[in-house]
Amino acid sequence: MTFLPGVTPPAIASAQSFWFLVRDTALVVLSDGDRVRLPGADDVGALGLEPSEAHYMGQLNGDDCFAIAADEVELTVPLSAQGLRGLYGRLEEEVFAVAGRAVQIVKFGTTHRYCGRCGLPTARHPKERCVQCRACGLSCYPRISPAIIVLVRRGDEALLAHSARFASAFYSTLAGFVEPGESLEETLEREVREEVGISVTNIRYFGSQPWPFPHSLMVGFFADYAGGEIVVDGQEITDARWYSVNELPAIPPKLSIARKLIDTWIADVTGRDATGS
Repeated sequence: MTFLPGVTPPAIASAQSFWFLVRDTALVVLSDGDRVRLPGADDVGALGLEPSEAHYMGQLNGDDCFAIAADEVELTVPLSAQGLRGLYGRLEEEVFAVAGRAVQIVKFGTTHRYCGRCGLPTARHPKERCVQCRACGLSCYPRISPAIIVLVRRGDEALLAHSARFASAFYSTLAGFVEPGESLEETLEREVREEVGISVTNIRYFGSQPWPFPHSLMVGFFADYAGGEIVVDGQEITDARWYSVNELPAIPPKLSIARKLIDTWIADVTGRDATGS
């Protein structure tokens, strides 16, 4: 499938359409055992939602995509609101990616109904993904928070850490948000120093991933160990160690760029894919 983003809906709508009904940070789906699918236009009407209030997203494989807030409607079986993480692997990958966009755009719409400067109502811009104050003209765009994520290597070993935020016992790569005035490289060096007390060198770009939890852009890197002993900060990071591919702890699921970094390191060292879950 190919997704072409857009803001203004076409004059003639596609025969089929994708509807992303967003409830807080979850997505409304129809369940059929382990399978799920998106609601259709008929479901939108049956729920009492006004299609004209929807955000136009663009086209997925030629079909129009719409996102709309569904916080106030009553859901009955087979409809339910499910978190995005739990829908990974249950929706087609391309549909899941657009769902991440939909959650962020609907959240932006519901939290920017009034101007942050003068407090009066805003209105959606017809040609841009923004809202504009009807009184003072201030334009506000969806928030995107850039963050680095890095796998630090020491020879054939990799540094993996357990974060205080993790609900389970898996270990992952280091990450942190960019602060005003920082380059991505400066953020990486600072976060590694603050979280585990070591210095790095040979920083190299790996790739990026939009991460709708809630509105991040994860920018991935590899870096090499330069010096220092591991000393965890005890706040964000509770434990960090050097691991070889033969003694890996539990690692993140394939949903994340962290897992892609780890898998790439494993393939580089051993010539095989990771087998962790």
